[in-house]
Amino acid sequence: MAAGKEIRGKIKSVENTKKITKAMEMVASSKMRKSQQRMRAARPYSDKIRNIAANLGKANPEYTHAFMRANPDAKATGLIIVSTDKGLCGGLNTNVLRMVTAKLRELQAAGQTAQAVAIGNKGLGFLNRIGAKVVAHVTHIGDTPHLDQLVGPVKVLLDAYAEGKLSAVYVCYTRFINTMKQEPVIEQLLPLSSDSIKADEGQRGWDYIYEPDAQAVIDELLVRYLEALVYQSVAENIASEQAARMVAMKAATDNAGSVIGELKLIYNKTRQAAITKELSEIVAGAAAV
Repeated sequence: MAAGKEIRGKIKSVENTKKITKAMEMVASSKMRKSQQRMRAARPYSDKIRNIAANLGKANPEYTHAFMRANPDAKATGLIIVSTDKGLCGGLNTNVLRMVTAKLRELQAAGQTAQAVAIGNKGLGFLNRIGAKVVAHVTHIGDTPHLDQLVGPVKVLLDAYAEGKLSAVYVCYTRFINTMKQEPVIEQLLPLSSDSIKADEGQRGWDYIYEPDAQAVIDELLVRYLEALVYQSVAENIASEQAARMVAMKAATDNAGSVIGELKLIYNKTRQAAITKELSEIVAGAAAV
């Protein structure tokens, strides 16, 4: 029964794997609910600061912030790539990095170079493998992102755009749709356009009293606006990561169950064949006597 012993070992190994994937599925399910709550809690702030930024921009048309102006002479483009620190989450990272690859080819065809900021280990590893220029990165942000972790790396690209060194800045991440669907997207952060920030339709002609002055207020607000967008992107990506990991681990658990069933069937057939062979040898020996 050497073959039967080997099959029993395989069954035990797959059962242990099934226990691990089931535990990971339950952990991802718990983290997914918390990350969804965090993501949804950040959305009202992002929407409100978007409205305020738009109304302030229209209320003071004589001043145009550097983020609102295009830099057509710049020969470089900034990319903020949001990925996960860990794997085992299906094709989540593969899908967004495939879009990044297509964007890099598009920029190369247009004669533009790319400067990247990597948020997450997977994106950093991908950029290093393809030889892209990484100007800043942040990893191991955990399940709860903090804005102070993201401000430093992102500020590198914001300052470069304000100095006229970049023609545009994009953020690449995975948007959370629902538990079964996550959508990789590339959104333009800079230059800020009228399409990206929209004022309230029912409120026109807002009048503000600026302290200390309009320029200082608008400068600070637009930076906070972009930081809020980056934070929201990271929160969406974390929610997508946990949902994708939960689905992937559930599929792995189901597959392990199927493999165990097939191995048990093979084991039973092998065992039955061995028993039948022994019975045949006994009967043949008795007949010979």
